[in-house]
Amino acid sequence: MSKILITCAITGSIHTPSMSPYLPITADEIATQSIDAAKAGAAILHLHARDPRTGRPSAAVEHFMGFLPRIRAATDAVLNLSTGGSAVMSLDDRLAAARAVAPEMCSLNMGTMNFALYPAVARITEWKHDWEKPFLENSDDLVFKNTPRDIATILNDLGQERGARFEFECYDMSHLTMLRHFADRGVVEPPFFIQFVFGVLGGMGPDPENLTHMVHLADRLFGSDYAFSVLAAGRHQIPMASMAAAMGGHVRVGLEDNLMLSKGVLARRNADQVVKIRRIVEEMGRTPATPDEARALLGLKGAAATAI
Repeated sequence: MSKILITCAITGSIHTPSMSPYLPITADEIATQSIDAAKAGAAILHLHARDPRTGRPSAAVEHFMGFLPRIRAATDAVLNLSTGGSAVMSLDDRLAAARAVAPEMCSLNMGTMNFALYPAVARITEWKHDWEKPFLENSDDLVFKNTPRDIATILNDLGQERGARFEFECYDMSHLTMLRHFADRGVVEPPFFIQFVFGVLGGMGPDPENLTHMVHLADRLFGSDYAFSVLAAGRHQIPMASMAAAMGGHVRVGLEDNLMLSKGVLARRNADQVVKIRRIVEEMGRTPATPDEARALLGLKGAAATAI
């Protein structure tokens, strides 16, 4: 079977420090866990930043620059910067770091959607920071905004002007239709790397039928011009990723998406999840792609063309 891309999403903006002592917060923690994940077999590192004092999701360029050069110096993994940041950030805030460093790859959520995190409150008994509980509770009225105008801005500023290519995050079938719309406008070109996202309250449920439907729809919309990957939240991470691998797709793991290594066992490192999914896909006969193979598959401009 074909080479498989393993992406590792290191910290994200959904989980809060009280959920796990192993969630990387500081620049040292993010850098170390990223480097270890790359050594374990992740060709792509999906990166968010945090305020090291409070653990809040951060869009500050200085917070990104606390770890980006260190990761770049220690590994040749593809550095994929989030343009999603957090749903409570403005678009300009979310794009600040990517505009500054012109990465070879960025994530791009293909639509506006509810993004509900509040069920997690019931599972936490002790809070490290006073911002965490209100942040989660108020997500019952939280909308992640990415309108067609926002998407066009991201595609122009980071893609056309800075040469980035994208991990198109699709939480629903309508997001595939939106990607087809922008392809028809001529502002994005194949190959398209589509990340199907399952298990976020507000998006698709983590059901096998949803994955097969999304692949069927993507086949109709994009033919042979795309590759798909799968991430699933929480306990659905490994089962859905394994299904994607068996279907010829690619996989994403990491503490952004799931804090556990197995039932009742917190993952101590992102690398532990990479090791787990690597073993599974290798037993299927898939071979993890190297970073350079990922660059060739996705048509990336290369690390040397970035400002990291």
